[in-house]
Amino acid sequence: MAKEVLYLKIANIIEEQIFSETLKIGDKLPSIRALQKLHDVSLNTIKQAFLELESKSLIESRPKSGFYISKTSNRKLAIPSMNKLKLSENQAAPEDLITKVFDTLKDKSISRFSLGVPDESLLPIAKLNKGILKAARNWAESGTSYEPVQGNADLRRNIAKWSLILDGKLSEDDFVITSGAMNAIYNCLMAVAKRGDTIAIESPVYFGIIQVAQTLGLNIIELPTHPVTGVDLEALKKVIHKIDVCCFMSNFSNPLGSLMPDESKIELVKMLTHHNIPLIEDDLYGNLFFGRSRPKPCKYYDEAGIVMWCGSVSKTLAPGFRVGWVAPGKFKDQIIREKLVQTICQPSLYQEVIADFLEHGRYDHHLRNFRNTLYTNSLHFQRTIEDCFPENTKISQPQGGSFLWLELDKSIDTAVLFDTAVKQKIGFAPGRVFTQHDQYNNCMRLNFAVEWNEKTEFDLKRLGQLIKNTI
Repeated sequence: MAKEVLYLKIANIIEEQIFSETLKIGDKLPSIRALQKLHDVSLNTIKQAFLELESKSLIESRPKSGFYISKTSNRKLAIPSMNKLKLSENQAAPEDLITKVFDTLKDKSISRFSLGVPDESLLPIAKLNKGILKAARNWAESGTSYEPVQGNADLRRNIAKWSLILDGKLSEDDFVITSGAMNAIYNCLMAVAKRGDTIAIESPVYFGIIQVAQTLGLNIIELPTHPVTGVDLEALKKVIHKIDVCCFMSNFSNPLGSLMPDESKIELVKMLTHHNIPLIEDDLYGNLFFGRSRPKPCKYYDEAGIVMWCGSVSKTLAPGFRVGWVAPGKFKDQIIREKLVQTICQPSLYQEVIADFLEHGRYDHHLRNFRNTLYTNSLHFQRTIEDCFPENTKISQPQGGSFLWLELDKSIDTAVLFDTAVKQKIGFAPGRVFTQHDQYNNCMRLNFAVEWNEKTEFDLKRLGQLIKNTI
C-alpha cells in the first residue's frame, strides 16, 4: 500500500508541474534513474509513476530518447461561450428530441455518448449481485416488509458516516431516502414551491429539471453559467426579487462539468439565506472529482437549513437500483409527507445492498477506480476531439463528472446531426434539450463514462468527420 501511495505521490507532483506549466509541452522529463535518485525510491516506483502519467495521456515515450510532456497535456481548443440571462417565455422543452435521445439506450450497438449512464463494464456488477444474495439470505422477510417512510436506517446511517465532506454536520436522522436524485428534487419542489412560483436554474441544465419544473407549473429563469466556475451570481442578484426557489449543481454540473468555487458557494448560501429562498442542491456528481479531494457542497455552508442536499448512486454505482437521498434541512417534515403520499418507501432489498456496500468500504474502493477511469477517458476524448473535430470547435474542461460540452460552428444544427449520427450508430445529446429556449442548437453533450477502446475512439473520430462534412 505504501508503495502504491508513493508512486501516485510522485505522479501527482509531475502532474501539478504540467498543469502549472512549470513543465511545458515538449519538455523532456528527467530520466527514470535521475528521478529515482532524486526521490530516493526504487526504479520500479518511478516506472509505475510514469505508467500512471502515460495512462492519462500527460506524457509520452519516444524511442531511444526518453519521456516528454505530451501535446494532449494542454488544450488547443477554446472553452464554450457563456449565454445571456433568459427569463421565462413559457417555451417548452423539446420532448420529442429528448425521447429520441432516450430511445438510443434500446440499441446496444449505438455508441453510448448520449445519456449520462455509466457503461456496465465500469460498474462492480458481480459484487453488487453478491450483495443482493447476501441481503436476501440474511433477512427474515427477504426484504418484503415496508421500510420506514424516511428510509432504511442502516442506509441513512452509512450515508451520514460516509459524507465526511460535511465534517459530521449531518446524522442519519437528517436524511430521507428517495427513488434516485430526480425523485429527491421532485419531492423538494413539491415541498417548497407552488404552481406559479418562479425557479432559477443553470443554463444549460439537465433537461429533467426543466421537465419537472414545467410539470409543476413553475416559471423558469435560466441563469448564464460559466463552463468553469458555474452559475453567474451577478445575474442571480439582478432577478433575486422574482425568485421563490433555486436548483443548482454546484459540483460538476450537467452538462457543462463546471465547479463553483468555495467563495461563490459561501456567497450564494448567504444571499439565499438573507432572502429566505430554498436551494435544492443536486450533488449527483460531487464524488466524481478529478482533483485530490472532493469539493464541498453548498450544504456545508448552510447554517439556516435552507439547502436541500440531493444525491444518489445512480451515476456512480447502480443506475437501476434507484437509490437516492436528500438532506432537506428545515424542510424535512414536508419532504416526508410528500414521500408518504407518493411512494411510501423504496424497495428494501436495494437499500440494504447499498448500505452494506458503503459500510464495508467497497463503495470508496470502486469510486477511486471509477474516478481514475473517468479522468483518463476525459483526456482521451479531449485529445481525439482536438485532433479530429473542426478547428473552431469549443470544448469544456470539466474537473469532474462524466460529460464534455461542445460548441460547434453556428451553421450546424445538432438536432439534425443527431438523426444522421444515429443512423451510423453514434449517439450524443443535442444542445437544444438542455434549455427551454431556442438556443444551444450548435452544441452537444458527450458522455465519457464508457469503455475506452478502439471502437469508442473510431466512433468518436467518425462523429468528428460527420461534423466536418456538415459545415
